[in-house]
Parts: sequence; C-alpha cells; structure tokens
Amino acid sequence: MTTIDIDHTSRWFGNVVAVNDITMRVGPGVTGLLGPNGAGKSTLINMMGGFLAPSTGTVTLDGKPIWRNESVYKEIGIVPEREAMYDFLTGREFVVANAELHGLTAGAAQQALATVEMEYAQDRKIATYSKGMRQRVKMASALVHNPSVLLLDEPFNGMDPRQRMQLMDLLRRMGAEGRTVLFSSHILEEVEQLASHIEVIVAGRHAASGDFRKIRRLMTDRPHRYLVRSSDDRALAAALIADPSTAGIEVDLAEGALRIQAVDFGRFTALLPRVARAHGIRLMTVSPSDESLESVFSYLVAA
Repeated sequence: MTTIDIDHTSRWFGNVVAVNDITMRVGPGVTGLLGPNGAGKSTLINMMGGFLAPSTGTVTLDGKPIWRNESVYKEIGIVPEREAMYDFLTGREFVVANAELHGLTAGAAQQALATVEMEYAQDRKIATYSKGMRQRVKMASALVHNPSVLLLDEPFNGMDPRQRMQLMDLLRRMGAEGRTVLFSSHILEEVEQLASHIEVIVAGRHAASGDFRKIRRLMTDRPHRYLVRSSDDRALAAALIADPSTAGIEVDLAEGALRIQAVDFGRFTALLPRVARAHGIRLMTVSPSDESLESVFSYLVAA
C-alpha cells in the first residue's frame, strides 16, 4: 500500500507563503483536495509529484523523499492543470513519447489510450483537440507506466458530462484496486460523489481532514441545522425552543416541516427523541440540512 506523507511542509516564493506548515497523509483510495483559488493546492500537488522542492519539511513516498529521487518517479503519475503539451504531435505520439521515457513500448501507450477511451482520436493532432480531449490524453500519459499513485490537478476542467462520468468511473476503479488517487476540484458535487476522504486547504494551511460528514459533526462552534417532520410540528417546536440547545425554529409550511438551528449538537440529538417520546409525538423525518460537502466547505473557508 503506497502512502504519501507530508510532514510540517512549507513552500514559499519570495515573500509569498503558498503552503504553510502542512502535515497530512494520503493513502490508498480516492482523496479529494479542496480549497479556494490560491489556497496552495497546485503547489502541494507539485511537491507530491516531485516538481517542486519543499522550502521546509518533507514530502515522502513510503518513507523515501520525492524531490530529486528518480527511483520513486516510476510510482507516480501526475496530471497537471496547466497545459504543457506539444500541439504538433498526435495524441498517440504524445503518449508513446512518455512511454519511451519510462523505457516502455508503444503497446503500453496503446493500452493507456484505450483506458481513457481516446483510441478514436489518437491519430489526430493535439492542436485539434477540445479541452476535454486534452485532459484525457494527459491522463493517458500519466497512466502509461501503471503508477501506484495518481495525482490530478482539476482533472474535470473542460470535460463534458459523459467524459466526466467516464473519468469518475476510472478513478473509482483505481481507488478500489488499492491505488493512491488524489485529485483537486472546485466542483464540490463531483468530490462528494467520488472521494471517500477529503483534505481541505485554506490560505496555505491544512483546515480539515476526513469524511466531510464527520468533519461537520466536529464543528461544535457552528450551529447545526435540521429538517424535522413529525406528527405535531407545533407542539414539538414549543417543547424544543425552551431548551438552550436550540437557537431557533422555523415552521416551513411549504415543506410541512420544522427547520431547527441547534447550537449544542450533542445535547440536541439526545433531547429530540426524549421530548418527542414525552409528548407522544411521532418523528417521521430527522435530516441534517447543512451536512452537504458544499456546506462543510463554506463553513471551513469562512472560519
């Protein structure tokens, strides 16, 4: 099982600190790397891929330093966000060139092109490719040597819905095979569907790590919002609002439900069933309404 460890790592460019004392571990499976523009995601990925040296701290692959260590590069495939392709080559020529750099044959390139479903356009010049096609050829180039680690910086940019679904399926399969897959994305819905684990970077610092629902539940300083349907919404609201764990309740007539804001997560989750039982009220729906990845990300960025 291949693991990347980032240990108290910083990277600065002149007076600009892009990554500030980050410690994290990226292991097998699919990990989503989130953060606003300028948060340091690309810098972090470039250090993990061996393109940049840390200013302080270490970035290692199974305990071995990545920077200027050719022996680990055969384990890493990277798909950068930045366009760095040779438009005068065909897609096949581009991937074959990368295969040869790894000491592989054209057969490995052909297999990588088939994996990303680009065989149909492999003999066209890259100059004629759409943004989504370029992304897929970059992906084929990153996969040509069958790496155990795949790093992708905004891989879904420019892809149409069908291409996105194909890439998501491919990344899921690779994660299920035990490979270490990390991708950055600003499309939160895709991260929510794909990543089993998330790492959040805000202003160059490590803001959160883990499953986003668990991260939300750890945010005890942020009010939690629930949608609750019951057999007697008004009686339930009257009973709950008297408790200090509940900061506000709104009766949503359109939804036929209560929208509750709880300021003490632990106390409220124990209180709700106890109050319902004491008043003979049946609970039909108790659903967190701010536990989506979008809500969690918004809370973290605003913190």
